[in-house]
Amino acid sequence: MPLYATTIGYWEHQSETVRPDGFPDYQLHQVLDGKGELIIKGQSYIVGPGDVFFLYPGVTHQYAPISRQWQVAWVSFNGRDAGQMLLHAGISESGPKRLKEENWLHELKELLLQDENEPYAPLEHSKLLYALLVDLKRTLQMPLNRDHDMERIKPVLQHIDRNLHEALQLKDLAEVISVSPQYLCRLFQNTMQLRPIEYVNQQRVNRSKQLMFSERDKKVYEIARQVGFDNTSYFCSVFRQVSGMSPKEFMSLHGL
Repeated sequence: MPLYATTIGYWEHQSETVRPDGFPDYQLHQVLDGKGELIIKGQSYIVGPGDVFFLYPGVTHQYAPISRQWQVAWVSFNGRDAGQMLLHAGISESGPKRLKEENWLHELKELLLQDENEPYAPLEHSKLLYALLVDLKRTLQMPLNRDHDMERIKPVLQHIDRNLHEALQLKDLAEVISVSPQYLCRLFQNTMQLRPIEYVNQQRVNRSKQLMFSERDKKVYEIARQVGFDNTSYFCSVFRQVSGMSPKEFMSLHGL
């Protein structure tokens, strides 16, 4: 499926969690009561009611309660469309966000209430997860200028997604929306907190992971070429930089 839930849960008191190697899937957490400290790659945040925090796969993080009770609900998810749907909502990296209202995210609550033993539970989970991610753009507080910048670069994101197998030069990406390369870099920094080529490499690695699952007979060098890398060593270097492990380590971890 293009989008699917891997774990769904709720803690009346979330305990300390430390993941130096990150988590293999995307995660969305909603804080319902109390406060906690979230640390992502050494950056500390305090999160409380009305906050959600997102964790991208393979990103070093830890979190722990700093109040007597810290009530947290979460869903882990993955799939071909997971990263793009987060980008549509303005989420480009791990970190906290503020909700416009402190109420339960409706679809997250519905996910928790689902009977996992029902025969169609996975499909129902995917449907609710899709609705949850679509609604994020409406439910999250976003800076006004960031919304505008995100709309401006959307054609570039779509162009990148369609052409990951080809060479993607900065000047060519800028021409998609008729701006200078320098201005495109500013737009990406404002919305993604990444340089355009960093984003391209991130998406190429994500696509390569999908291919490892869907085309298991392919060799690493064949997958590298399919996502735009002529040099397999460079592909492995970028993969490790983005994921914290080599392609072969990733494949071994997931039994591929």
